[in-house]
Amino acid sequence: MSEMPKLKDALLEVADKVATLTFNRDDVRNALTGTNLIDDVIDTLDWVEHSSEAHVLVITGAGKGFSSGGNVKDMHERSGIFSGNVEDIAASYKATIQRIPLKFSQISFPVIAAINGAAVGAGFDLTGMCDIRVASTRAKFGENFVNIGLIPGDGGAYFLQRVVGYQRAAELTFTGRLFGAEEAKDIGYVLDVVEPEQLLTHAHELAKEIASKPPYQVRQSKLLMRKAQVMNLPDFLDHTAIVQGTCHHTDDHKQAVAEFVKRR
Repeated sequence: MSEMPKLKDALLEVADKVATLTFNRDDVRNALTGTNLIDDVIDTLDWVEHSSEAHVLVITGAGKGFSSGGNVKDMHERSGIFSGNVEDIAASYKATIQRIPLKFSQISFPVIAAINGAAVGAGFDLTGMCDIRVASTRAKFGENFVNIGLIPGDGGAYFLQRVVGYQRAAELTFTGRLFGAEEAKDIGYVLDVVEPEQLLTHAHELAKEIASKPPYQVRQSKLLMRKAQVMNLPDFLDHTAIVQGTCHHTDDHKQAVAEFVKRR
């Protein structure tokens, strides 16, 4: 087993090929800035990408919230990544919070967000980088940067419209309003809404089902969906043909076909 990363402000557990990353800074509502959570996220994504022990990652929060995103106290005090002139702040964003969307764009394994409470600002945008989102009835959401005179500086404007479409993303971004779990499901942002005590069980059941499938094929399917967003159809189909040819030569495919024929 490869050595798991040593996290500072989050917990990482693995069972049944499913890794669970739990933000553990409820004292600041699991803020991503002003804590070690950015590094914890990056280190976990790197580890799962190269691990044979985990095929799916579930991300959730301990305490009342999923993540409050940026630490507003630091913004008020102009400290941490929010200090300095325009160039200083831009460099800080690139060196910290923007590492998360870039890392998400590089990984090939499925990620499920189990949203236990408030996910706002950068915390909201992080959920949008995940492949699947399930929410507690207590969850609240908000692309609320405009309310404090900011823009989604962490990649949210890139990801949100890919989840809910441009028009809805524009409305949520321009108004900065908060909305609940049921509306999140109605607009297609979350897949399921469950009672708080059922959230992790539900997320893990889904993760285990995915983790039980052939890992190469699952990862390649994710990469195909990502490539489909940027490639033209002829080039995409050429790439798909090569990947499919490779799949035909895997043991997982051969065994599955043999079992299917045997059942027939």
